[in-house]
Amino acid sequence: MRILWLKTELLHPVDRGGRIRTHGMLTALAKHHEITYLTLAPPTTDEDARRRAEDYCHRLVTVPFRDVPRRSKRFAWQLARSMASPLPYSLWRYRSTAMRSAIATELGAGRQDVLVCDFLFPTVNLPPSMPIPSVLFQHNVEAMIWRRQAEHAPGRLRRMVYRAQWRRMARYEAAACRRFDLVVAVSEDDRRALKEEYGLPEVDTVPTGVNTAFFTPRRDADRRPHHLVFTGAMDWLPNEDGINFFLAEVFPRIVRAVPEATITIVGRNPSAQLQARAADIRGVTVTGTVPDVRPFLDEASVFVVPLRIGGGTRLKIFEAMAMGLPVVSTRLGAEGLPLTAGQDYLQADDPTAMVEAVVGLLRSPARARHMGTGGRARVEADFGWDAVAQRFAGCCEEAVRRWQAAP
Repeated sequence: MRILWLKTELLHPVDRGGRIRTHGMLTALAKHHEITYLTLAPPTTDEDARRRAEDYCHRLVTVPFRDVPRRSKRFAWQLARSMASPLPYSLWRYRSTAMRSAIATELGAGRQDVLVCDFLFPTVNLPPSMPIPSVLFQHNVEAMIWRRQAEHAPGRLRRMVYRAQWRRMARYEAAACRRFDLVVAVSEDDRRALKEEYGLPEVDTVPTGVNTAFFTPRRDADRRPHHLVFTGAMDWLPNEDGINFFLAEVFPRIVRAVPEATITIVGRNPSAQLQARAADIRGVTVTGTVPDVRPFLDEASVFVVPLRIGGGTRLKIFEAMAMGLPVVSTRLGAEGLPLTAGQDYLQADDPTAMVEAVVGLLRSPARARHMGTGGRARVEADFGWDAVAQRFAGCCEEAVRRWQAAP
């Protein structure tokens, strides 16, 4: 197949969940299909990111785009302007006349068999009607994330803002999903939510994958016996919320039970507030951006996922399992992954349960090793990218069949 893949960013550095999932999927798809990757790209984009697009596509089309830093005056101005639009700001900011023109040019050339919109964000630049079969690849149910943020946000004003954004997102997402021949979710939970919330007659699912050749434990790994690790982009609100919750309500109780306990928080752009909080707590290290998370996974004994808000699926859990680490996660943290609580990971949804699960593993290295070995075997058998990409290609073929059969 010839696939036109729409995105709002280049994929390098491959340093967060959405990029990791797309990179793994496209790298595997490109072995058997022709990929044209069309994306927004700020003028400051690293040339290495453009050059390395050869890893996952046969042809790259970039559209100039000026990104606006959060907490800047221009960001505040854009946010205020977006209030006059029915679009939530997170979509409004990606409107691009140049991208609309580039998409029209590609579609008009007649050289593509199917269009894939990766995430909801590029949909704001699609033409009113699409002349080829189309697939919406939903990494998350976006409105669900906003709803959960509204439920957990501190302060009445923030809750009001998040509720307003949630309602706008839900209206737009429902209408956008109905425009595509097929919607693909990354989990059964998301599939059910899309069907129930938006009345979609059918939604396919493609599970998250993991590069088991890249994420593999070193045989000589020197695991620190009382060391925890968390990985994730720290400028994503659910990650920051989860870690703040963990440091405030869970970690001090773990240290009381296991005084040698430590934790490393690995991920880009930690806020000044988080860094200040971590500096005041013995045994807590915040790394910021790192070139490779594997050394930090190799030295840990337990991987924690204390997420309370968010959507989609957590790639970090499969990566940790592939590295042979036992995982302790909230139900929401492992939401959407086809894993069994108590067998593939330990589920803990409140501070007491999380303390008990983590301390139990720290005090029983044999149990931790057994769980880590089982996790590695599970992802190696079921969630390699080649198998996942083959399933996604089947979804694209199904979209073509539906489009051809439509009256």
